[in-house]
Amino acid sequence: MKKTIAVLLAISALAFATAQETVGSPDPASIGIDTAQQKLQVVTVDKFESAGFWSVSMSPDEGVTNGRLFMGGPVAKADEPKPEERYVGIDPKIADVQTFGAKIEFFKRGFNTIYVLAQKPIPIEGIAKTISVWVVGRNYNHTMKLIVSDSFNNQFELTLGKLNFQGWKKMSVAIPPQNPDGMTGIIQRNYHYNNQMGLKIVGFKIECDPMESFGTYYVYFDDLRAVTDLFAEDARDQDDMVDGW
Repeated sequence: MKKTIAVLLAISALAFATAQETVGSPDPASIGIDTAQQKLQVVTVDKFESAGFWSVSMSPDEGVTNGRLFMGGPVAKADEPKPEERYVGIDPKIADVQTFGAKIEFFKRGFNTIYVLAQKPIPIEGIAKTISVWVVGRNYNHTMKLIVSDSFNNQFELTLGKLNFQGWKKMSVAIPPQNPDGMTGIIQRNYHYNNQMGLKIVGFKIECDPMESFGTYYVYFDDLRAVTDLFAEDARDQDDMVDGW
């Protein structure tokens, strides 16, 4: 009997340790593997350096919003690997010194919703595996979601997590692979349309906790990045025609 209990405890400990190893940032190398090879790259999606590119909004009967740039950013960002500048969708010469802040003044408690949207969807080259952004959540129990658009312009919301933390935190989400039928889910690649591939970032959605949606709330964003598989792009024939004419 004692030996059986010892074996069960050992199995439980091993299962707990395995579960602990899966907590944290998702592993891009194990998400949606649909090609024989992968070429994963860290790419910069936006550095939050362009005034007016991001806007904040909410229903006018819930409150008023304001957004602007600030000098500063997360110190821990300096320890991260540099993104592959070849695939950066913005000018790499832009200095990475600013942060985007959103200010929300609530009129009343409730299930209020805040949107932080780009002026136009930001494309990500290749097949996106994970997306991350540095956020200051000010320790409120609100939930933040990422809004993405797939290659057929269908929009999806992916939960990044709660904003109940102090200081800067890197929030990450895995992009679910499309369903085996190739026609449902978040479709980043369809063999009928080789010129329509990848994902676009639409913006962020903050779902407010009704018990904490009062007074003035502040949230800050910096360094929106993605880990993407660029194997199909690099393996594409240089003399292949581009559809869409």
